[in-house]
This record gives sequence, C-alpha cells and structure tokens, in this order.
Amino acid sequence: MPFLNPLRTPFALMLLLAAFAVRAGNDYPLVLVHGFTGWGRDELLGFKYWGGFDDLQEILDQAGYRTYTGVVGPLASNWDRACELYAYIKGGTVDYGQAHAAAHGHARYGRTFPGLYPDWGTVDANGQLRKVHLIGHSQGGQTVRVLVALLTQGALEERATTPAAELSPLFQGSKSWVHSVTTLAAPHDGTSIAADDTRLLPFVRKALLGLAALVGVKPDELPYDFKLDQWRLRRGPDESFNAYLARIEQSPIWRSHDISGWDLGPDGAKDLNRRFPAQPEVYYFSWATSATVPLWPSRHQAPRPTMLPQLWITALFIGAYTRDEPGHVRIDASWWENDGLVNTRSMAGPTLDSPDRIVPLGEPLQRGAWNYRGTLAGWDHMDIVGIGTVRDVRNWYLSLARSLADLPP
Repeated sequence: MPFLNPLRTPFALMLLLAAFAVRAGNDYPLVLVHGFTGWGRDELLGFKYWGGFDDLQEILDQAGYRTYTGVVGPLASNWDRACELYAYIKGGTVDYGQAHAAAHGHARYGRTFPGLYPDWGTVDANGQLRKVHLIGHSQGGQTVRVLVALLTQGALEERATTPAAELSPLFQGSKSWVHSVTTLAAPHDGTSIAADDTRLLPFVRKALLGLAALVGVKPDELPYDFKLDQWRLRRGPDESFNAYLARIEQSPIWRSHDISGWDLGPDGAKDLNRRFPAQPEVYYFSWATSATVPLWPSRHQAPRPTMLPQLWITALFIGAYTRDEPGHVRIDASWWENDGLVNTRSMAGPTLDSPDRIVPLGEPLQRGAWNYRGTLAGWDHMDIVGIGTVRDVRNWYLSLARSLADLPP
C-alpha cells in the first residue's frame, strides 16, 4: 500500500493553516448553542448536534480554536434558555428570576452546573476581560441575543422585585462579556410553522422519532432530555420516552408565552425583538440558508432535491402559507423562501418591531448592528450543522472561527 500523506487532503491542510492563524486578533473561546429540540454532547448515544457523526467542537479545538458546546432546554422559552446558558457557561444554579418565575407559574431555580468556562467575565493576567464568541443555530440565535441583552442591560423587573442579596448577576447588567454573536439560520422574525402552535407539537414528535431512527435506537429508549425541570416535567426513571413525550404534549405550558412555541412564531418573535435589541459594543453576524425554489406560475416555493426528505412537508407548508389577520404579523409571499424549517427572510436579523440595523454584505463591519453575511443557497436547515448532509461543513466552520478570531479584541 503506498504511503498517504494526510496533508494532501484539503481539510487537513485547512486544519494546519488554521492552527497557525488562530491568534491573529483575539483568543476568546467559541460557545455553540443549539436550536429547538437540540441536545447535549452526552445525549443520543454521542450523535452530535454540531456535526452529526463528526464532532465540530473537537475539530475546532484541534485547529486551535477553544470551543465549548452549550446545552439548554430544547423546548424552553428564550428567556429560560438564556438563564440556563448563563449558568451552563459560568457555573452555578440556574436562576430564572423571581419576577419571571412568579409571572409564568414555574419554579425560580433550575439545575446546577460546574461551568464550561468559570473564568468568563474575569480579568486575565494582562488586564484583559475574558469574553466569548456565541454561535447560535436556529432558536439558538434568538437565545444568544437574549443572553447578551440581559448581560448588558440587565432586567429591570428583576431588580425591582428581588432583594439585592438574592439577585442573579445575570440580571444586574453592565456585563460586556460577549465579543460577538453569530446566528445561523435563526428565526429572528419567527417561522411560519409556529404561527399556529397546533402545528408545532406534531412536528416535535416526528422530529424526535426520526432522530431515534437516525441513531439506531428504539423510540421508547431514546436517550433524550427535555430539561423542563422548572415546569416539574422531569422524566421518571422507568418512564418510556413515548410516555414522557405524551406528558409534555399534554402540559399546560403550551398555553403559556414562556415556551418556545410562542417565541418561534412571528408574533412572539416580534415581542422578543422589541425587548432585546442589539448591544452597541458587540459584533453581530447572521447567515441565512435557503433550500427551496419558486414554482411557476404561483411562485410558491418547493424543496430542492437535495433537501433532507424529513423537511419536505414543512418546506412545502412554509412555501405557500399566508396570513392577514388583525392583531397578528402579516405573512405574505416574501416569507415563502425557506430552508425547510425557517423562512429565509427571518434570518438576516430582527426587523419586526426592532430598532436593530442590518448591514448588507460587502459593507464595513459595524458593532451594534447585524452584519449580514449572505444566504447559503441550496443549504437546508440541518446542512449548516452537518446533520443529514452530503456537504463537508468542517472547512466552513474553520473559516468562520478564523474570522471571529481576527476581530480586534
């Protein structure tokens, strides 16, 4: 057998070059934040949300980009997810806020974590503040926006109702701990499939049972955790996954606005955009994906042949759905292009009731505004995280990491 030089492969060469270039601007670590129905590194028998059968965290680490994977509630609201992400990165017990918990009828405190990066927000030996780059896919893009806004501006209602000694540092404000936010296929203005939450629960069931098939386990044995402890919905030790899922579906949380179903719809996203604007010292980047094409003469959008088959039904629905009802966000033909789960027009940045600015591709980078990086044509919603795809996304992530490391510290 002839000797094979691994450096002849494009990916290995990219990895080597990245390792030399990594410290050009800053060495802040990357934190990957999953989207709706996402999971942690120790779930699904090691099948990774970030990379599938590959492991994007390890690939980035090996290239010299320190990378962590955040884990939050897969069905939780973005407020709750932001509180969980803060504790997951920094360490400590999740505090959802005294006022917030009372308003929505769930427990104030959640799980306790050792912390991915306990030094986050402290000053290093050179007097530099230790920051992070947050990268969120799908709903994870909304979640990281909320976390940055809470860190920076705090939460007025929590400060007004909580004794100072009990107030979570997250709600105090004045924490410039995040250097950049990158959102991938994020529903900043919501997605049509959540415009009516009766469509969301059947999708959740199909998606999770499809994951069971993908990783090769029986549905009742799916190693998956909804992480809804604050709603007293923890899975019992002998409870089958189907029974657990049925209990989640029957819970009154779906009538609450403190749940993903509300935040992912255009009406909920509009409210989120108003409450959590971009922060002036942070770089914001957005990437869009599109995997549909218009049909003549209706202009309805249909899936490209390369789209993951499990997404075709939702792609067809989004590609033809309209709504024009008083008191709700109007959804017209401009919403039809999609990646199978999210409307492409939602991905550049918040526009519904948002003060945020979107900087077109090609213009100089700006802090405090959304630097739109363009649309990845032909990429569906899971392509961009390396699941169910024939694309090799490793080089794409190495390029993204290098661009973030090149930002001035």
